[in-house]
Amino acid sequence: MTKLGVDTMQITWPAEGFTRVPYEVYMDPSVYEQEQLKIYRGPTWNYLALDAELPQNGDYKTTFVGDTPVVVTRDSDGEIRAFVNQCAHRGATVCMDSCGNTKTFTCVYHAWAYDGKGDLKGVPFRNGVEGKGGMPDDFDPAKHSLQKLRIETFCGVIFGSFDPHVGPLQEYLGEKMCGYIQRVFNRPVRVLGYNRQSMNNNWKIYFENVKDSYHASILHTFFTTFGLNRLSQRGGIEMDDTGMHHVSYTYGSSDENEDAYKQANLRSFNSKYKLEDQSMLQGRKEFADGITLAIQSIFPGMVLQQIHNTLAVRQLLPKGPGHCELHWTYFGYADDDNNMTTIRMKQSNLVGPAGFVSLEDGGVGELVQRGIVRDKEKSSFVEMGGITVQSQEFRATETSIRGFWKRYRELMGY
Repeated sequence: MTKLGVDTMQITWPAEGFTRVPYEVYMDPSVYEQEQLKIYRGPTWNYLALDAELPQNGDYKTTFVGDTPVVVTRDSDGEIRAFVNQCAHRGATVCMDSCGNTKTFTCVYHAWAYDGKGDLKGVPFRNGVEGKGGMPDDFDPAKHSLQKLRIETFCGVIFGSFDPHVGPLQEYLGEKMCGYIQRVFNRPVRVLGYNRQSMNNNWKIYFENVKDSYHASILHTFFTTFGLNRLSQRGGIEMDDTGMHHVSYTYGSSDENEDAYKQANLRSFNSKYKLEDQSMLQGRKEFADGITLAIQSIFPGMVLQQIHNTLAVRQLLPKGPGHCELHWTYFGYADDDNNMTTIRMKQSNLVGPAGFVSLEDGGVGELVQRGIVRDKEKSSFVEMGGITVQSQEFRATETSIRGFWKRYRELMGY
């Protein structure tokens, strides 16, 4: 057994390594605080927005890196910027809307005003009133900008980092993950809508769920019954060299053999279920590689999904040791015809907070959090598909979960 640092309250990580996960990391407030410093403000690139959400100079969107509020803007020169949504004066939020267009961000508390680059441009009563009060003579507005993040964009996806020394974004993503991002973002996109979901479980439980291809066709009745995703279909797991990012992919097939599921007598397979509206699943073949489902995770909190013709980015945001949020951004391509947009919107009912598929994902995380609450000293067991971290040409595996914990432990110093 290996003792962890004192800043994690002496959590003990099992000797088996990343095939075991001590339950305490899902509950300990000190672990949560260290994650904000070592992961979200550490050497990671965090998803912020899509370039398509900020088409005009002055457009902005508010979001988070970890639990730190952030504003993403396209400034007056057309450059993408991001800064902490926190006034340099007293720390109040300077932008309270979720999105919009503006030339300045003004704090409602004392009206300190900043431009789209996050630079301080105005301080009311800077010279006092009638010669009395005001800021000191050596007050320099250039020293009181909003805290700025590093920004890099890849294929129209905007990432930010607090770490001035983190390597280039494409190096962080790796060649394989860049390829899968390019596959989806192969031409200009158009945002179709948003969903937000609140979950009463630790953020890592949901991210494990995303990486867990083993559960997908066992938990989700809709996936299995209607053949969208079954472990018996051809597919696999691709990982980057570090193990922290992954893609789970499936080649769906209408003539796929259902015997494995019939013989297993799984709750999730019920051939008696029928769809009243068959158009729900009648889409178009869209990608030349024939992949019908691809779920990609980018550490620490981005998920890029293609489930048939529904495309979305999910942004996972921690809100405390036992609470997190999931923000969905649905999109299509700018050159989609009206019928294609209708198909994407109809299929978007598969996912989201009440989606035919993802409804169970929101619930099962809370079952885990509820189940482990009095057993901090115990650990989960993650050996499906072996004990290694590597790409595999099958999906009855937890290899990408092990990859997550491998990188998590490196960053946290465990």
